[in-house]
Amino acid sequence: MRKLCGKDKNKCLEYGLIYRNLFNFGVSKPKTINESMFTEKDLQQIVAHGLTVEAVERQIENFRQGFPSLKVVSAASPSDGITVLTAEQAAAYAEKFENRGETVTVAKFVPASGAATRMFKELFEFVNEDKRGKGIDTLLENIEKFAFYPELKEVVSDFSDEKAVVSAIIAKGLGYGSLPKGLVTFHAYQNGARKAVEEHLVEGALYGAANGIVRLHFTVSPEHEGAFRGLLAEKTAKYEELFGVKYDISFSQQKSSTDTIAVNPDNTPFRTDDGKLLFRPAGHGALLENLNEIEASVIFVKNIDNVTTDALRADTVLYKKALAGLLLELQAQTFEALATLKSGEADVAAVGKFVEEKLCVKLPENYDVALLERLLSRPIRVCGMVRNEGEPGGGPFWVVNADGTQTLQIAESSQISAEDMHLMKDATHFNPVDLVCGVYAADGTKYDLLQYTDPATGFISSKSSGGRTLRAQELPGLWNGAMADWNTIFVDVPISTFSPVKVVQDLLRPQHQ
Repeated sequence: MRKLCGKDKNKCLEYGLIYRNLFNFGVSKPKTINESMFTEKDLQQIVAHGLTVEAVERQIENFRQGFPSLKVVSAASPSDGITVLTAEQAAAYAEKFENRGETVTVAKFVPASGAATRMFKELFEFVNEDKRGKGIDTLLENIEKFAFYPELKEVVSDFSDEKAVVSAIIAKGLGYGSLPKGLVTFHAYQNGARKAVEEHLVEGALYGAANGIVRLHFTVSPEHEGAFRGLLAEKTAKYEELFGVKYDISFSQQKSSTDTIAVNPDNTPFRTDDGKLLFRPAGHGALLENLNEIEASVIFVKNIDNVTTDALRADTVLYKKALAGLLLELQAQTFEALATLKSGEADVAAVGKFVEEKLCVKLPENYDVALLERLLSRPIRVCGMVRNEGEPGGGPFWVVNADGTQTLQIAESSQISAEDMHLMKDATHFNPVDLVCGVYAADGTKYDLLQYTDPATGFISSKSSGGRTLRAQELPGLWNGAMADWNTIFVDVPISTFSPVKVVQDLLRPQHQ
């Protein structure tokens, strides 16, 4: 956000308020409002959604103009932008985090919204459309290997009826097709199977406990919160006894005021069959509002489906602690450098070297103290990056900013222009959503994270509703544009720390068996 604002504080405040209250991410100022586009009922619907006509018009303008591509310079690599820790360094940073002291508070933030429709997409196609691919064959041939098989046996009497078996997984029976991933049974153990959300209880106890308390925050859809609460109420005591901790679990929901309007292919407002405007959730970037409300010195961020079994969890625990230890070290050094600048007694060249070498910001040739102070006065995130082995995901890149700096960003292919697309081939790593965030300033106050975004990095995609094509708009991704103006450090982490479940057959991988 700040790189869009420059030194004009009023302009910065204006855009900050737009992002906070309207979650609109267009950088162009709104045109004169054309309320004739909307009926009186539309206006009432917009206000009830927590939006304004100005915000919706600006969203429509974003559809018309599109979003600019990132000014990508090169892919980050182990020789330029990705830190590779030795085993000894990883252990030392992990120890630093373990010995952090009682004043450092810790929380774990887990996006867990929405039903697992993609995970079971092929199963729905088989049941509803008689489409049978290799995935269905794999599922049925290995059905006894899934951790949910014992539950399935309770609702299926005839396993020779293949469509009945698949239907029982996604519909009446287990009902997984309408549940979020967190409530799907992932792993089998001798003392009972665990659902994905339970594995986060385990992880939290192993690296996120502070003074015996494990703080976990889940973002969930309203229709699923009751099921999450019910399961955790049933299971939490068992894990508290097992690990000798107490859990402090909270929930939040993606705010309707962060939704965006859908439009037709000609960019006019899309209307449902009953004539109403259609608003859609604006992607995980909308969760920045939720993250901004978390009060903790260190915040771990990890997706709900990226969990593994006890037998393979050691690397995950070690590197989570190591990333957090590195964060605390860099944060302390940043505060010290900032203090020397403010005292007027700093070796400016030495501070510049620290910003470049430790905070991974390439400075313009003629930088000044004001630029250094701004760079030192913003949130820090340390991001694990895994070697690219063909998994989908955003990649680490160097991008050039309006202030002349080059910084590290996580970029999706849709953000990169056609002429720069060849740089994607140079990417050795990708983003597994493995973040540790430091959100407090040197004076102990918490940064307003909504002031450190790049609202020009939204996404436009083609979707459908009721069989009709529409265009949808998403906010800057939580780890893309929503954190674009943070100090960002990329660290190589083992592939063993990344075990996502995108489709149900992924549960057959060694990481989940």
